[in-house]
Amino acid sequence: MTPLRRTRSQTRILESLQQMDRSISAQDLYSELRQHEKSMGLATVYRALDALKKEGAVQVRTLTTGESLYSLIQEDRHHLTCLQCGETIELDSCPVHALEKKFSEQYGFKMNYHVLEFFGVCQGCMGV
Repeated sequence: MTPLRRTRSQTRILESLQQMDRSISAQDLYSELRQHEKSMGLATVYRALDALKKEGAVQVRTLTTGESLYSLIQEDRHHLTCLQCGETIELDSCPVHALEKKFSEQYGFKMNYHVLEFFGVCQGCMGV
């Protein structure tokens, strides 16, 4: 297997994501890079994130607003998201690891990551 060749922009983005302990949008990442004098164009940020996602180095989570949040693939994080107020509750465990393993073995498919999101209405919005 040949070693991965990354662009300077991809390397800078990975380094920035390693320093963060949260997911971040491409726009916010662009702003962060500018503040730390690692400026690059917004289109370059999007292209680099897309390439890193396809490589399996970053994962993306899409919010109900359509905004995408990017992070390193470190651990599974799954959420309950309220469609009214946007509140997000992170789940403590992953209910699909066994299913992921089964699909990997059954179809000979290498899993990079998976995303599990539940959408509904929180207790606060229901007035409970």
